Amino acid sequence: MTKEKDADPKLTDFHRLNDILFITSAIIFNISVSGVYLASKFDNQVFLQAFGAIVVLLSILFAISLIGYIKKKAGKKIIISLVIILLYLILEIVLDYILKIPFRDILALHIPYIIVFYAAAFSIIGVSFNINRKMGFIVLTTFWILIGCLIYMYLG
Repeated sequence: MTKEKDADPKLTDFHRLNDILFITSAIIFNISVSGVYLASKFDNQVFLQAFGAIVVLLSILFAISLIGYIKKKAGKKIIISLVIILLYLILEIVLDYILKIPFRDILALHIPYIIVFYAAAFSIIGVSFNINRKMGFIVLTTFWILIGCLIYMYLG
């Protein structure tokens, strides 16, 4: 008998749901950050706040996902990646919503923020590929959309 046949079906379903939660959160994250970039470009505060709130609320879903992977006893790579993602989201909450400082104008704060952001973005991509190759490519595609929106934000 294989391990899958011996495994508890409820537990297997939970882990599958956790994978779906992570992939869905990853796609929403990339699309929402893209929305933040576009809203910034067009100086639309309503959309900027809406997309920003979605990004911040994703911290709850990624935290649930982290708990699920800890229960699954997933590899250190996945756990560390999720911690990096949550670190970025906590940093976003602290800088943008609690301290409300213009950290993007302060180079000494903005550069570490960018490093943590890309560490989180690459962690999202890595975990997505680890879960499912096809879903990894979908998440990677949404990441490239994010990069396209970032470039567009700074054009003209």
